[in-house]
Amino acid sequence: MSRKFAFWSIPVALLVFLLKLLAWKMTGSVALLSDALESTVNVIAAGLAFYAIRLAEKPADARHPFGHTKAEYLSAVAEGVMILIAAGLVLREAITALPNPHIEDAPMLGIGINIIAAIVNGIWAYTLLRVGRRNRSPALQASARHIFTDVLTSAGVVVGVILALATGWLILDPILAILVALNILREGWHVISESVDGLMDASIDDETRAEVESIIQREMGEALQFHDLRVRLSGAVLFGEFHLVVAKEMSVGQAHDICDGIEKSLETKFPGSAFTIHLEPDTELKA
Repeated sequence: MSRKFAFWSIPVALLVFLLKLLAWKMTGSVALLSDALESTVNVIAAGLAFYAIRLAEKPADARHPFGHTKAEYLSAVAEGVMILIAAGLVLREAITALPNPHIEDAPMLGIGINIIAAIVNGIWAYTLLRVGRRNRSPALQASARHIFTDVLTSAGVVVGVILALATGWLILDPILAILVALNILREGWHVISESVDGLMDASIDDETRAEVESIIQREMGEALQFHDLRVRLSGAVLFGEFHLVVAKEMSVGQAHDICDGIEKSLETKFPGSAFTIHLEPDTELKA
């Protein structure tokens, strides 16, 4: 599922880029150019995300016994770097235009085309975010957040160009482009930061952790307690471990059955998850 949507992100991103490029050609607006330049990142990032998801779906092998799921984080880091590069390009164009701002004679049609591109982007970003969350795909979610930022950027650019035309203050066009660039920088840093967290095995969010704890509590049966739960998200797969305290008189077979039940329930809720359970006798019971 994730791979299919990642593939279709490529032609969608290319279509949006071409529409924005046409809008810039028709208006000469540096703000619209900055918007189009940011969309070049979307095209490249869509290709990277598709490749990363294909790689992440490969099964574990002798060299990668935990699978290839972290490939999605590498894609997201690369996307973040490209966002920062796009911000630099936007800043350069905007600063160059500050001394002599101008807008061509046929701006409204160009603005209309840019609005159409923003609508296409908005619909696709919403779709990617839903699919990314459902499949716990960092690459798709990073792409969706980036595209949502692109939509907001486009909205700001359109408003800025209209204000520049309405007031005659054409300087608003490059000034807005600079603000757009700063917003792009912020988004790039956010994407990189979240992806590095994944690469560094940061803990999962509180909501997912609460779900894991609830499943363990429900399925632990005659076990007395669990503790020292550690869970991380690697791409779309949960890896976790915890200690399960059982009565010291309980047989290995009974304890194993409890562990099996917990693992199966976790696998049902979080497909592909892998949990390691360390059994302890009740002499290790914690207060």
